Amino acid sequence: MILHISHTTTYDYDTPVAYALQQLRLTPKSTGFQTVKRWSTMVEGGKKQLSFEDAHRNTVDLISFDPGTRRITVRCEGEVELSDYNGVTGQHGGFMPLWMFDRTTALTKPGTASRKLAQSVDSGLDPVARLHALSAVVYGAVAYRPGLSKVGWGAEEVIEAGHGVCQDHAHVFITCARQLGFPARYVSGYLLMDDETQGEATHAWAEGYVPGLGWVGFDISNQICPDSRYVRVATGLDYAEAAPVSGMRLGAGAEKLTVAVQVQQQ
Repeated sequence: MILHISHTTTYDYDTPVAYALQQLRLTPKSTGFQTVKRWSTMVEGGKKQLSFEDAHRNTVDLISFDPGTRRITVRCEGEVELSDYNGVTGQHGGFMPLWMFDRTTALTKPGTASRKLAQSVDSGLDPVARLHALSAVVYGAVAYRPGLSKVGWGAEEVIEAGHGVCQDHAHVFITCARQLGFPARYVSGYLLMDDETQGEATHAWAEGYVPGLGWVGFDISNQICPDSRYVRVATGLDYAEAAPVSGMRLGAGAEKLTVAVQVQQQ
């Protein structure tokens, strides 16, 4: 399957921006199950300073704003060919040792609620079945409700609220998986939806590491393992390390974010 992806992110500011930098993790990589046929990133209102690989081997573009700009737009467009990999992305590799994925972060800090969820998973199941069961438990505890969650919510806050989006599902799953002894990581990317081609956000899911099998993906929000409709872009310990756009700017003016994502089958 070949997917065509168009992703536009626009920031509008009510006062001119004197100085700002952004990191973009928006470029997918070719792997054993996905081949990037072409990909381009264009910036209006700023310029690309450099590109590098971070500790997770994500491609990162660093862009600066033109002094005094009041709008910056990042447009990504390309084609990716995919095959069905049943969620199994393979053995661990890269710069980060596997034990790093047992680490707690601010967004995946365990507490009473996440421990209770983790303990509810049948310990007698085999590793893959346990992770599938965990995915179902998280989905049952956190209803999918777009527009009601907050970017800074940690796993415990998500469980307490009882609702969230794909990012929140991933954080709760990762938190609980680590408590069950599985290294786990966050994945950001794109998803071809069955009933629509245009959306307002990228997608997110999680991966757990199973000895002898490798990293296995779980889309908690859709209760499936990623297949040929999923394009992997970036990974990290949590959202903060795999966010499509992150950065800093000088000034206290308000900003407005507009995102348009289109994923279509060629």
